Amino acid sequence: MTNVLILGGTGWLSGRIAKRWTDAGASVTCLARGARDAPSGARLVVADRDAPGAYAAVRGRDWDEVVDVSSRPAHVAAAATALAEDARHVTYVSSVSVYASNDEPGADESARLAEPAEPGEEGDYSRAKAACEASVRSASPYRAAIIRPGLIVGPGDPTDRFGYWVSRFALAASEAVLVPDAPEARSQVIDVDDLAEFAVALGRAAFTGIVNAVGDSLPLADVLASAREIAGHTGDLAPAGPAWLAAHDVDPWMGPRSLPLWLPGDVPGFSTRSNAAYRLLGGRLRPLRETLSRTLADERARGLDRPRAAGLTRADELELIAALRAA
Repeated sequence: MTNVLILGGTGWLSGRIAKRWTDAGASVTCLARGARDAPSGARLVVADRDAPGAYAAVRGRDWDEVVDVSSRPAHVAAAATALAEDARHVTYVSSVSVYASNDEPGADESARLAEPAEPGEEGDYSRAKAACEASVRSASPYRAAIIRPGLIVGPGDPTDRFGYWVSRFALAASEAVLVPDAPEARSQVIDVDDLAEFAVALGRAAFTGIVNAVGDSLPLADVLASAREIAGHTGDLAPAGPAWLAAHDVDPWMGPRSLPLWLPGDVPGFSTRSNAAYRLLGGRLRPLRETLSRTLADERARGLDRPRAAGLTRADELELIAALRAA
């Protein structure tokens, strides 16, 4: 039987990876703080990764596969060192944010990385992921897969970014929706379940190397059009330019009072990473409409008008649309 250790295993992505390993017949152990249950069939080891001896309960066992998704360099470095002799193969889930810039459209895995964060500099996500990768490569140079996903989307997304649009179009129904007037903007997403499946496949194959796990690059306008159609929205669109949005304190990409997924046009390589290696390795990319439909069902279950981690409240959006039309 395959012995798998998931560092985490109770979160959004790591829980899905753990579930796929158990479904494949593996013996799965999840090391986590215990705030959530491990997936059915997996064993939970409660541990605080900030504490000394966090990995004592899982050391000294032959692990066929160890999976880590953390973005905290201290956690990843400590685990990589503690488990280096026990792990036959390691899969580390990094991010395309690890790259130093978004200047080159279509860049592949050979693009320059950000400078790894030094201890105490963990606030910079890009540099933190670079430091995490460096620790994994150093501890397991010939038996590690490093996966660099783009924007992970789908049911249960805790960031609320991708789901904002299909949810908002459904909530607005026959009323207007504010959208960015940014014809150059791109979108590149990967369904969380496709990513989990891919992580397990690389672990089963003991793949060694680095691969961008990203979907196809699409115009953001096309993604919004599909979200609108899936949601059955019949109202008008209210396009607003980047300067107008900035002047009205609407942020790009993520967070409260934002228009998620949109970024101003000064990053031509953003959301255009090459996925050639992912496809060559058999990575699945389900149709975008399927992901949108799954996401809408999840959004309806959680509440279309619930407080969100990203996007505009409907009240703020209606005020902005009124101001836009009055200008």
